Amino acid sequence: MWLQKQWYNARLHPLLFLLTPLSLVFWLVTNLRRSFYAFGLMPRYKANVPVIVVGNISVGGTGKTPMVVALSQWLKDEGWNPGIISRGYGAKGPFPYDVLESDSPEKAGDEPLLMRRRTGCPVVIAPKRAQAAKLMAEQHPKVDVIISDDGLQHYGLKRDIELIMIDAERGIGNGWLLPAGPLREGPWRLKGSDWVISNYGRHAFARHVVDVEPGHWYRVDNNEQIELKTESKFNAVAGIGYPQRFFNSLIEQGIELENSQGFADHHAFSQQDFSNLADNPILMTEKDAGKCQSFAQADWYYQTIEAKLPEVMKTNLLAELERKKNGHR
Repeated sequence: MWLQKQWYNARLHPLLFLLTPLSLVFWLVTNLRRSFYAFGLMPRYKANVPVIVVGNISVGGTGKTPMVVALSQWLKDEGWNPGIISRGYGAKGPFPYDVLESDSPEKAGDEPLLMRRRTGCPVVIAPKRAQAAKLMAEQHPKVDVIISDDGLQHYGLKRDIELIMIDAERGIGNGWLLPAGPLREGPWRLKGSDWVISNYGRHAFARHVVDVEPGHWYRVDNNEQIELKTESKFNAVAGIGYPQRFFNSLIEQGIELENSQGFADHHAFSQQDFSNLADNPILMTEKDAGKCQSFAQADWYYQTIEAKLPEVMKTNLLAELERKKNGHR
């Protein structure tokens, strides 16, 4: 947590200077790998339908999952049959695996299970995205567009459209590659893309801005929708890429927090994590709720979030997708 906070300071912390040689090694390795794919020295799989990658150049917390959910729901409304592929972080395998709505977060991963339940679309997970795309074609032949949750740097799968997400609030941090900074690829990657999309405000590199809004409240133990009584005091937990954003959102909604506790992204929650938070009702994200449902108390609640796609983005993306679809025929 300390390291991530330092990544988003304008100045490089003195201790991070010790990591800069490793960042240079990371730059060399990733550039060599990208070059091998570009020159055909490493194989790339081309799906038989258009592939949209929703990714980022930084580590976590840029709103990829809400974008995938919103994109899938919108494409379904437009008459498409989207399928989603994902790494399945935290899932046990074996891979590739076709996610079921009845799966547990331990089996399918927290984000793939959330996307499967929210969208009703088929979701296939595998660390190698090409394997996931192949199984998607075998198991779900009606799928006519694949949306890859993350995978911008997984060049083994050819893609037709890249949606690069950026957090307008935190931007690209100190501008350094991992581990001295938060970047997987340099800022040049944003300048070379037609589809840079910012959340939570406008960023200089972004061509489109997506609003992310808080949704309804539900009980963690049974998913029953409720009206949250905001006159009470609450405790809040979040095991996401940027926990403070969730806590800030609660405060902006007029919710008074007695305590807030952030955990690492994809944290595997246990009942022990809540031992010091029993005095007040507990609020959490939808992503975290799935991992807490088996031991949740009656006064634990989660809130959904909704990404709102701008109309001009929808128009341009649909036109681009139709062109790519014709190219696959």
